[in-house]
Amino acid sequence: MLRFSSISTARALATTVLLGLVACSSPPADVSQTGSSAGETQTITAKSVAVTQIVEHPALDAARDGVEDELVEAGYVLGETLNLSWESAQGSPATAAQIASKFVGDNPDAIVAIATPSAQAAVAASDSIPVIFSAVTDPVGAGLVQTLDAPGGLVTGVTDLSPIGEHLDLILEIIPQADRVGVVYNAG
Repeated sequence: MLRFSSISTARALATTVLLGLVACSSPPADVSQTGSSAGETQTITAKSVAVTQIVEHPALDAARDGVEDELVEAGYVLGETLNLSWESAQGSPATAAQIASKFVGDNPDAIVAIATPSAQAAVAASDSIPVIFSAVTDPVGAGLVQTLDAPGGLVTGVTDLSPIGEHLDLILEIIPQADRVGVVYNAG
């Protein structure tokens, strides 16, 4: 389980997806392509990744775009060695469940679920496809993983839980005399 700040979440998520793809057990056809630096030919196994998110939002879209960008940077070519599909549930948990079922039927190499409702739907729908989640604050409380340190099963991802204790420690390190701290918070 990875825990990162929102700045590095997209890269961490993409790295987790890459690790999941490398570990996938069903090997699709290999595709040879010429490397860009020395004209070398390398073999990249074609993969499919299905991405579901609960709603379109700049932070969630950044996670989705980060997955695509990192997979391309790792050498996958969209439409050739990478089939990337994406669906938005438009804020509906019922639609998220339908998307998850559709993706399980499509049998991709991995499902990336962005936000808690999409992750819960994907985990409930799949028992054989790796699910990698992002933008989930409490994966244990949401029933996605057993623990943060050992998620278990075919589910892993990145959490956006702020390490409040570490933040307070840093504040006290910078301003030891601080005895009150205000926090701006939006429950919505």
